[in-house]
Amino acid sequence: MKKIIFILQVIFLVLVFVGNLHAQKQVLLFSYFTGNGEDGLHLAYSHDGFKWKQLNNGKSFLKPTVGDDKLMRDPCIILGPDNKFHMVWTISWKEKGIGYAYSRNLTDWSVQKMIPVMAHEEQARNCWAPEIYYDTTEELYMIFWSTTIPGRFPETDDSGDNGLNHRMYYVTTKDFEEFSKTKLLYDQGFNVIDGTLTKHEGKYYMFLKDETRHPPEKNIRVATSTSLSNSYSIPSEPITGDYWAEGPSVIQFENYWWVYFDKYRKNRMGAVRSDDLINWVDISDQISFPKGTRHGTVFQVSEDVLKNLLKKK
Repeated sequence: MKKIIFILQVIFLVLVFVGNLHAQKQVLLFSYFTGNGEDGLHLAYSHDGFKWKQLNNGKSFLKPTVGDDKLMRDPCIILGPDNKFHMVWTISWKEKGIGYAYSRNLTDWSVQKMIPVMAHEEQARNCWAPEIYYDTTEELYMIFWSTTIPGRFPETDDSGDNGLNHRMYYVTTKDFEEFSKTKLLYDQGFNVIDGTLTKHEGKYYMFLKDETRHPPEKNIRVATSTSLSNSYSIPSEPITGDYWAEGPSVIQFENYWWVYFDKYRKNRMGAVRSDDLINWVDISDQISFPKGTRHGTVFQVSEDVLKNLLKKK
């Protein structure tokens, strides 16, 4: 009898442990900026993907210190295999680098540094909306962003706002100290910005913004590839509706793929979701974010990480 009781106790503890692991996986965080990005990193959390609550009473977790403009726009955070949260962001409207810092708990951050990813391009006008993706197949990080180089793609020089004509570029790294040479990541003959990546069943899905202004597009589309850094397809039809959208971020959660984005002319966040990465349903009227949220990145953390963040006042 004692042996049976012991076995039952062990089974109970295992079930509790597994249940706790499952519960911890269900916490979502969203990194974002407010205003022009002057005050730095903001975070919100959600347990269901619909209702988002601000952390730190809506105050910044990290003030920007790099770049001439000292901005922290488009903050992208991922948890790497080294158990560090790695973040990149837009530091300026007109500089040739991006910001980088890391943290183990999202409250205490490393010294910020600028990665001069386009310093070699004399005519480069900017480095906007950087993202990080860790590829388990190649075991490296890819950092990618959008830049305008006047005259590089003359067929669409007049398609954007204020002469901007973006294409996406990338570097790879294993340690955020040494980086590969900058290469072109995505050019399908149109002005493109705000790329973000996920992978499913051996295929990479890139969500991106068609930045064409003349005639106006300003919508989110999807391109695919079987390779991390090349051969991405022409984009799908828009997965967003009759409004201007930017800054997509994607996550798989509760049997759906969720894409959050910024309805920036309406001053609110939007979202679509899908169970097959093909057919998308707009659920913008079902979500709520803290007032003033601008686009960033959705990612998962454990309950312990959230509890630590909730302590910060």
